[in-house]
Amino acid sequence: MVTPPASRAFGSGWLSGVLSVTLGAVGLGAVFCFHYPSLLTMPELRGLYPVPFIRALLHLVLVSAFIAGVISVCLRRRKFLGMAGISLTLIAALLGGSRVPLDGELQNGPFLGLDWFLLNLMVYSAVFIPLERLFARLPEQDVFRREWRTDLVYFFLSALLVQVTTLLTMKPAMTLFTWAVSGSVQRAVTSQPLVVQFVEILVLTDLVQYWVHRAFHRVPMLWRFHRIHHSADVMDWLAGSRLHLVDVAVTRGLTYVPIYVLGFSETALIAYVAFVSIQATFIHANVRFNFGALRWVMATPQFHHWHHGAEREAVDKNFAVHLPVLDRLFGTCYLPGDRWPSSYGLAGGKPVPSGYVRQFVDPFTAK
Repeated sequence: MVTPPASRAFGSGWLSGVLSVTLGAVGLGAVFCFHYPSLLTMPELRGLYPVPFIRALLHLVLVSAFIAGVISVCLRRRKFLGMAGISLTLIAALLGGSRVPLDGELQNGPFLGLDWFLLNLMVYSAVFIPLERLFARLPEQDVFRREWRTDLVYFFLSALLVQVTTLLTMKPAMTLFTWAVSGSVQRAVTSQPLVVQFVEILVLTDLVQYWVHRAFHRVPMLWRFHRIHHSADVMDWLAGSRLHLVDVAVTRGLTYVPIYVLGFSETALIAYVAFVSIQATFIHANVRFNFGALRWVMATPQFHHWHHGAEREAVDKNFAVHLPVLDRLFGTCYLPGDRWPSSYGLAGGKPVPSGYVRQFVDPFTAK
């Protein structure tokens, strides 16, 4: 195992500084959500928040951020991290802290999902960072590995622009496939047990995703956008967020077509979305689980890591997101025993520039 640099070693104040900045930023974001709920929060979530509990949690977050910042300032020769965390905490406190009033009348309209980002960041980091530390396939891989900031920007924008991506996903299907909707068919579909509906959604969406995903690899114009996702040269829970907006809109838009046409129940759809969100993160994670025979039934980290592998034999393999049987059926499955890829990323061709903005622009300017 690689020993961390002295500046990041335990007791150097680096970890407490990072924790202070993270918690301070989360706390400040939560305070802004209280001040501008109509603009910064999802209408679907507003009625679900236990406000007294949120305020108590916000108080705990801000106090922890301040204490961690003080510890970092005391331990670390370079005081930037600790002072940044303390500054974010003080700004949040000056804006109201945990006693911040809920400003304005709640309205539905255009919004940014800042609350959705904060919830995702806290839950995913609390689950996957310890999971990757305890069961890492590559223990030497740092949590704050190269280009983590770029992938955090993708993670941030995907949550912040949740309304935009939802419209890009649903609107084309609802506009172009209205002719295919049948009330009698939809009533028959929704009358089925929820478990049956969930399995049907899983199979139908993955069948569509398989061919869309394969097209993104085979059609040069589409590959310009999808290669952004494959430019990540490490695998962890954050790497899966690296997706170009065009890639997201096309893939999710086409995947939504069978869901819209068949009219599955809202409960079944919510269960599917929750499952997909967790699994899509998990299959990119830096964990060493093999899952035995289950890996032939459901996509696992090993299965999807080979899709990102830079080895020649792994290129254009394992397109399924959920069901490896699709790759076995169509001749694109590659899962060699207990082996894992030795490297990740683009196997060749023009390199992808670093940074979110450059990566967003690159597919439009690539020749």
